[in-house]
Parts: sequence; C-alpha cells; structure tokens
Amino acid sequence: MATPSMTLFQNPASPFVRKVLVLLHETGQQDRVALQLSQLTPVRPDQKLIDENPLSKIPALRLSNGTVIHDSRVILDYLDHQHVGNPLIPREGAARWRRLTLASLADGIMDAAVLIRYETALRPVEKHWDEWLDAQRDKIRRALTVLDTEAVAELASHFDVASISVACALGYLDLRHPDLEWRETNPQLAQWFAEVSLRPSMIETVPRV
Repeated sequence: MATPSMTLFQNPASPFVRKVLVLLHETGQQDRVALQLSQLTPVRPDQKLIDENPLSKIPALRLSNGTVIHDSRVILDYLDHQHVGNPLIPREGAARWRRLTLASLADGIMDAAVLIRYETALRPVEKHWDEWLDAQRDKIRRALTVLDTEAVAELASHFDVASISVACALGYLDLRHPDLEWRETNPQLAQWFAEVSLRPSMIETVPRV
C-alpha cells in the first residue's frame, strides 16, 4: 500500500465529501489520500480546517506540495487528471457541459438538503422558517423530477461525475431526509439508484453515522 501523498479534510456525513471518496475509489486513488476528520457546524468552525481553508468548508484537499484546493467540484476535476483511466469528467465538447450541468443539478439538491438539515437540527423548532424550508424542499422535488423524467438514461450510460453526484445526493436524502420519500414520485431514478448503490465505491462510502 502506497504512503498517502495528499490529505482530505472531510466528514463522512457530507454528500460533497462522499463525491470525492467515490471518485477516489472509482479511479483507484484511495490509497493516495489520508483522511482528516473535521467536526464543524455553520456556527462552530474547525480551527484546523480554517488553517487550510478560510471558509472552513469541507471537502478540502491538501496536495503533496502543501497547496490546498477546494470545493468538491475543483477537487473532483483535479483528481480526475491524476489517473490513467478514462476521464470521469469529459474534457471537451457538448458532453462536458451536459455532464457538468447534471452534476450541478445534483449539487443543488445537496445544497438544499444540507440547509434543511442545518435549520431543523441546529435551530429550535419555534425559530424554524417554514416557508423557507418548504422552498428548499420544492427545489429538491423539482430537480428530482427533471432527473427522473429527462436524465436517467444518460446517468445509466456510464458512471462519471454526473452519476456520482446524483448518487451521492440521493444517498444524502436517504440519510437525512427520509420523510421526503423521493422514490414514490421518481420510480426510474429509484431503480437506477438501487443499481448503482451496489457498486463497490458506493458501498465503501456509505456514511456510518
């Protein structure tokens, strides 16, 4: 086993971190990266992480030369240039923009889901902003509808940045927001997720929280 040359500041519950972990497994680079656990909330940052990333956000990746890069999109792009297999992010053309757009849609689902988690887990019930929470849930539902009706065949064509991102977004909904019951209204997406969840990279990165 190779000695890790990079350090990933991470928390396994983060869907953005999981994207990076899945790509590492898919490209055979997991042994190159040491995992540094970061415990943080929006109001309680991790000082060690601040020293690496002034935004105190995960994931952040410290390279072998000491340079630190973030966020997950930048890290995925960097790591996809560090292996010899087929790229998981298309390098050019219409395919690049389409796959990145699907990945961005998944990131939007994650963003909304994490915000809901912060509001409901960290703030007293009497201070919850219900209209805002409903708006975040509506974002998630709209994005899932688009993925279910327009993108499942594309996602199933190959497991790349788009598929990884969508799979991690759905996994996070299962982890933190089972009440959304997203499978009931998105059957094609649910079937696809059931299949990709059997990939070793997905099994190895299931959050154990």
